[in-house]
Amino acid sequence: MRVLVWHVHGSWMTSFVQGPDDFVVPVDDARSPDGLGRARTWEWPASAREVPLARLRDEPVDVVVLQRPRDLELVTRWTGRRPGVDLPAVYVEHNTPAGPAAATPHLLADRSDVVVAHVSDFNALMWDCGRAPTTVIDHGIPDPGYRYTGQRERIAAVVNEPVRRWRVAGTDVLLEVAARVPVEVYGMGVAALAEHAPGLAPHLHTDLPQARLHHDLADARAYLHPYRWTSLGLSLIEAMTLGMPVLAVSATAVPEAVPPEVGVVSARPARLVEAARRWLHDADDARAHGLAARQHALQHFGLDRFLSDWQSLLKEVTR
Repeated sequence: MRVLVWHVHGSWMTSFVQGPDDFVVPVDDARSPDGLGRARTWEWPASAREVPLARLRDEPVDVVVLQRPRDLELVTRWTGRRPGVDLPAVYVEHNTPAGPAAATPHLLADRSDVVVAHVSDFNALMWDCGRAPTTVIDHGIPDPGYRYTGQRERIAAVVNEPVRRWRVAGTDVLLEVAARVPVEVYGMGVAALAEHAPGLAPHLHTDLPQARLHHDLADARAYLHPYRWTSLGLSLIEAMTLGMPVLAVSATAVPEAVPPEVGVVSARPARLVEAARRWLHDADDARAHGLAARQHALQHFGLDRFLSDWQSLLKEVTR
């Protein structure tokens, strides 16, 4: 199949484009959010082809995978085809509702011609999708291999734009933990955290290439997932697959994704601090939890299952 898909979420797309299809990825000269093209910090196969926006109307595609509300309009504008009407379409819902929890109608709730594919059962539970057909395709990632050393006595976190997304990303929780144990933070826009916690400045790492990120994360003693209200983060799954033990806020899909043998899940930051201190002083216990984390992640978030689920769905909507 020829799949039109915008580069929106780099980590998710890195898994998605590993499939057997031909992926048409829009690009413009500015590499704007609507024409970002291929990733530069992740490795994508040649089957993910950049196509200039102005040439999309002449590009034969079999299905479009939408990821943002404005993608509906972008497809019509640049291809002349209406998603769900003239062109089979799937909408990937990456996010939890931004409005009232459990009471927010999805933008496709009144339509039955576009399948909404949620990335977790929690998302599917919380969104009011009305009469839109829905499914759940859990995340899956390429296996980066077991890389854990835990030799650095710090707790690592990956949070993109932590200042702008303050409470949603659990940045206040992150800083509360960082005030009590050594922490390091990776992600886009993390340098802005230095204004709020000057002591963290030497330990803020901005937008590393994925291979370097995996290498550096795996040397930290444990992984912290501070998010309050977001879908299950791919960075959390990557950390587990690397073999890292996990400390996570008990919210959204995390309680199912992180069983007790993998790490500590709690709505009390003090409990996360307590566990972090234990692992900083007991490397063997940290390693044992990390090995269980890797086994769990490979079993539940493997790439083969993810790609198989997507093949089944794409074939169904284009049939």
